[in-house]
Amino acid sequence: MIDKSWKKRVPGCHKNKHIGLKIARFSSFNGWKHLNATSGQSLEPEPEAYTVMKLWDLLFSSLDAFYRFSRPHTVIGTALSIVSVSLLSVENFNDFSPPFFTGLLQAVIAALFMNIYIVGLNQLFDIEIDKVNKPTLPLASGEYSFRTGTAIVSIFAIMSFAIGWVAGSWPLFWALFISFILGTAYSINLPFFRWKRFAVVAAMCILAVRAVIVQLAFFLHMQIDLQDIPDIDGDRIFGIRSFTVRLGQKPVFWACVYLLEMAYTVAIVVGATSTCPWSKFATVLGHAALALILWNNAKSVRLTSKAAITSFYMFIWKLFYAEYLLIPLIR
Repeated sequence: MIDKSWKKRVPGCHKNKHIGLKIARFSSFNGWKHLNATSGQSLEPEPEAYTVMKLWDLLFSSLDAFYRFSRPHTVIGTALSIVSVSLLSVENFNDFSPPFFTGLLQAVIAALFMNIYIVGLNQLFDIEIDKVNKPTLPLASGEYSFRTGTAIVSIFAIMSFAIGWVAGSWPLFWALFISFILGTAYSINLPFFRWKRFAVVAAMCILAVRAVIVQLAFFLHMQIDLQDIPDIDGDRIFGIRSFTVRLGQKPVFWACVYLLEMAYTVAIVVGATSTCPWSKFATVLGHAALALILWNNAKSVRLTSKAAITSFYMFIWKLFYAEYLLIPLIR
């Protein structure tokens, strides 16, 4: 038998029962902790390990924010376009020389830096619009301050021009300079600028950079958009008179699809006239396949769903990438 008479002799022992248990447990825990500490086994993470974990988390979050800020789909498109156009200048295997790869590296890095300047500048002047259209972008979400965004775009513009200057290639330098001027005029909110407000002018800016400057200037250097459709809500609120706002989503969507199909048709005809058998086969079959894939995907898009339209917009960028894989095959 256990003698419980002590309960009667100790006043308030029932009230202090839980307190006593807590004290006992705490003492036991501290004693166990002491034993583990003396044996070299600590229950708490080491300060150095905790600091390293925090640094990794900070690095990962910083890289993720910059990844979103740089608009990676445009970066990939720029890199592929320059590599593709550069390969057009290759006439035989001996052309793959150190100067070729040096010139290619200069062009790609300088263009990527300028690309980051252009997309970053657009975000700086579209913060309120992006809070509606693209709330995950760092400036719209508040991860970047306006000052941080300004510093990033300024640094990348300077580095881009520095590479163009050091390369000593006037075609490369002028490609960067014209891209800088058009990209700035497209986004900056100053009198006579912010050309993105005007649908035709905005389209001409994009066409000039993507279809003319990249193709011609970078080719010469090696020798010596559907984007508005998912953004209709923010554009309408902030007075951006894109084609989608003025004409409606459905007409603009199908007009873009038909224009792309026409472009593929022209590419098929041009490919069919080639005197090189393997080039004819690759360009005709490749563009026919892309045209069919585009049409099948377009028919399945729900224009009432912003997510579906955005997904289709990113699909168009993949077609854009595929086209640059076909360009070097044209002979």
